[in-house]
Amino acid sequence: MLTPERLLRLMIELIFIMLGGLIAWLVLVRHIAVDRHGVSWLILSVALILWGLRALYKPGQWWLRWENWTRGLSLSLLGILMLAISRVPFLWVAPMLAAAGGLLALRGIIGCALVLRPR
Repeated sequence: MLTPERLLRLMIELIFIMLGGLIAWLVLVRHIAVDRHGVSWLILSVALILWGLRALYKPGQWWLRWENWTRGLSLSLLGILMLAISRVPFLWVAPMLAAAGGLLALRGIIGCALVLRPR
């Protein structure tokens, strides 16, 4: 039986799976456009990197170690990918956005597996 805390974490990871799938799908059907040269894109990418590094650095319970590593690493990689998107040629933007969606979905899948594992 899932405790309320584990159920909440499971729902959050399911939201990441759906968000990643939505981003990948919107990119594949070409219904997404971003201002990759804007200041808000830069601020968001740096914020994601810092948030991910904070999640990696922050001490926590030993049984949540793998979940914290998954969260921190995925957020840092997403921020780095977003920074790279702002500098690559236009033809590379759609595949890189699809990779960002895949990264979010993968984070959700791994997070669900970690939440549902027996203790």
